[in-house]
Amino acid sequence: MDEQRVRGGGPPRWWRHGPPWGEVAAPTRWPWRSTVLVTLFVLIGSSFASHGQPDRVPLDLYARVLLVAGSALLLWRHRYPVGVAFGTVLAAVLYFGAGYAYGPVFLPVALACFSALVAGRRWAAWSALGALWTAHLLVAHWLFRWLPPQHDHAMPWGRELAVATWVVAIAAVSELARTRRDQWARERAERAQAARRRADEERLRMARELHDVLAHSISVINVQAGVGLALLDSDPEQARTALTTIKAASKEALGEVRQVLDSLRTQGDAPRAPAPGLDRLPELVQQAASAGLTVTLDGTPPRLPPGTDLAAFRVVQEALTNVVRHSGSRHARVHIGHEDGALRLRIDDDGPATGADVGGSGNGLAGMRERAAALGGTIEAGPRPDGGFRVLAVLPLKVTPKEDDR
Repeated sequence: MDEQRVRGGGPPRWWRHGPPWGEVAAPTRWPWRSTVLVTLFVLIGSSFASHGQPDRVPLDLYARVLLVAGSALLLWRHRYPVGVAFGTVLAAVLYFGAGYAYGPVFLPVALACFSALVAGRRWAAWSALGALWTAHLLVAHWLFRWLPPQHDHAMPWGRELAVATWVVAIAAVSELARTRRDQWARERAERAQAARRRADEERLRMARELHDVLAHSISVINVQAGVGLALLDSDPEQARTALTTIKAASKEALGEVRQVLDSLRTQGDAPRAPAPGLDRLPELVQQAASAGLTVTLDGTPPRLPPGTDLAAFRVVQEALTNVVRHSGSRHARVHIGHEDGALRLRIDDDGPATGADVGGSGNGLAGMRERAAALGGTIEAGPRPDGGFRVLAVLPLKVTPKEDDR
């Protein structure tokens, strides 16, 4: 989207994410244009300033060499900010120490210290500005007796205050730019972290969906395959029924897996089929019956938001799958109720347990807890005092902003 907006004439990327000099990585291009413009401005401006200051030394070849050298150093200001900052200060000190006219000679110093500050070299920028002001104080109030022009006098302290104000202004603007650069860097890092978090949440959601779909269907297929093998010779007709159930379960599993994977298409596309909800509980009961499990339904589900409806269906599906895989009971009860703004699901079986992980240490129960927690609900799973097993889910009926956005 950003690329299209830039190509289509929209606002540039740094308008939203910060200017190019705020990037952490060093730029790959040399700042030729800005350096040439600054050099020309300093040369022309110093020439005009010299005409207005007849008491100073006229510009000569040495003065122009200093002006060009101080400005040309800006070409390396992004790669060597410390050296350029002190280099421009040295050129400026030699310039006004030789008695030449005041003018835009301090502009390269300002740009060099600005670049050093926004690059994070605060000590170098402050040290260079401090050295410039100290050198100016020495020249303007002590060394002027031995330096050109002859018969020079000390600079008024009011003008010295103006120079100090100029130095502080450079530092303040540079610090503000550095602060903005750091802020933009933090915002970029936060956006990247949020994008990674959303990607992790989406991968986790996909993993839960695939686990719930495949675990239930493969459990039914496994049970029916065992029945078919056992009755293949003694009762071919019953074996045929088991194979028919396997075919139906595998077809449904493939359809649901395809539906889950369809969500990986281009963002914004509508799903090809609605997500399953509690209205499909009769199909779930029929599938459980084909695996030899009798399920009794109690209660009527209320109108649910899509995310809560899907989570409730997956909780019941996973609970019945665990009964088929890990319980010796062939009967389960599903109770649906709602009160105090919450949906309550209770799935019971009479046991006994036949597996080693009936206490809830498997990925299925962990996935159910993650689903419930994402909606602000809870899952409780554990053995009952009479020897059976119970899964109790409490899901809020109110749509949260996070669920609604999803």
